[in-house]
Amino acid sequence: MNEEKDFLEKEPVGKLLLKLALPTVAAQVINMLYNIVDRIYIGHIPEVGALALTGVGVCMPLIMIVTAFAAFTGYGGGPRASIFMGQGDHVSAEKTLGNCFTTQIGISVILTAVLLIWNRDFLMAFGASQNTIEYGVDYMNIYAIGTIFVQITLGMNAFITAQGFAKTGMLSVLIGAVANIILDPVFIFAFGMGVQGAALATILSQAMSCVWVLSFLFGKKTHLRLRFKYMKLEKNILFPSFALGLSSFIMQASESVISICFNSSLLRYGQDLAVGAMTILTSVMQFAMLPLQGLGQGAQPIISYNYGAHNPERVKAAFKLLLKASLVYSTLLWLLVMIFPQAFAAMFTADAELLEFTKTALRVYMACLLLFGIQMACQMTFTSLGNAKASILVAVMRKFILLIPLIYILPQIFTANKTMAVYMAEPVADFLAVTFTAILFAFQFKKALRQITDTTGDNMKNKEDEAHA
Repeated sequence: MNEEKDFLEKEPVGKLLLKLALPTVAAQVINMLYNIVDRIYIGHIPEVGALALTGVGVCMPLIMIVTAFAAFTGYGGGPRASIFMGQGDHVSAEKTLGNCFTTQIGISVILTAVLLIWNRDFLMAFGASQNTIEYGVDYMNIYAIGTIFVQITLGMNAFITAQGFAKTGMLSVLIGAVANIILDPVFIFAFGMGVQGAALATILSQAMSCVWVLSFLFGKKTHLRLRFKYMKLEKNILFPSFALGLSSFIMQASESVISICFNSSLLRYGQDLAVGAMTILTSVMQFAMLPLQGLGQGAQPIISYNYGAHNPERVKAAFKLLLKASLVYSTLLWLLVMIFPQAFAAMFTADAELLEFTKTALRVYMACLLLFGIQMACQMTFTSLGNAKASILVAVMRKFILLIPLIYILPQIFTANKTMAVYMAEPVADFLAVTFTAILFAFQFKKALRQITDTTGDNMKNKEDEAHA
């Protein structure tokens, strides 16, 4: 435990954040490639690329649900384990790891069955057309089989990062991403499997990452080890993790609901072309989301551990660095998208009509991206502090209260171009959500710092009283 304290409690915050954030950002960039490389290859399949890309794009709500459940356990349990480590409660930290692992196994079995039985019905409801449905079904029938690998890799890797093993967490993602990039063209083009080949490459790659993650957590190098005796579910361990993970679940699962709302509205106003563009837009948005999540994950062990150890100055310093880095990144990416939208779109399609349409849609959809660094930094810090209520509130505010209604309201206001009005819902919701989140965070963060400052003062006073006695 002394080694952990030296690492997370005493090393300079700037140096520590750099050490932890570089691998986690790299992991998320690699994960981004993992997520979009299928779409890049699929979009360039001769003759049917545009339709195949649209069909696989409609699968995204289902894929987001799978990853949301991984976040539910991993991003809830990981910060809880870090806080327990900061408090010196190693047993509770390992129980949290074991309980979350058992939960993920159960969730994986249920999700696999649901996806195999009802994927066609879901895809038709999510915006597939008769032109694109078969591509989506072909992809999901194979992807569903690998659900357990996705769950364990993403969920358990959060516990590796939460302990400060950022490089190991990066390698977990790197192994699968490299395998996917190599296997995709082999299965899609060399074997002529098309979208089925893309799905097969993905699940085989995730299986490799899964083996790596489990071998580490069952091994001797980890601080927190997976032990069978701690895999028996305990509600006092599991429920607080679920409460904290609920915000991450809502944030990612709501992406699925939002994708459905976008696709159904766009199919109505702009047909398959607009839905295909949305696939590209959400892929480009991952250039923002995943690296910003990586920054937050790099800061999480520092914030959570020092919050548990009642060290307010280090908590404050870590957040300030996280906010600055997040804003710089989101602003730079916004500038690139505004200046070179066609370059981003061209990564996913060579279809001239889709390319021209997407170029305009990108500028509209990502108009407020520069502010997104504030949203992500505050939301990730809420989770790191164990503030489940605030974390859930900001996630619900942005997605359900603002974005979903705007998808349907704005086309009724801007009737001249209803398709672009649908895309406009994203920047309007982002602006309002960032304003709300920043105000809430200002109050909640001061409250959290005051609580641990007061607790530290009380503990010192008690020690002095004991010494005098």
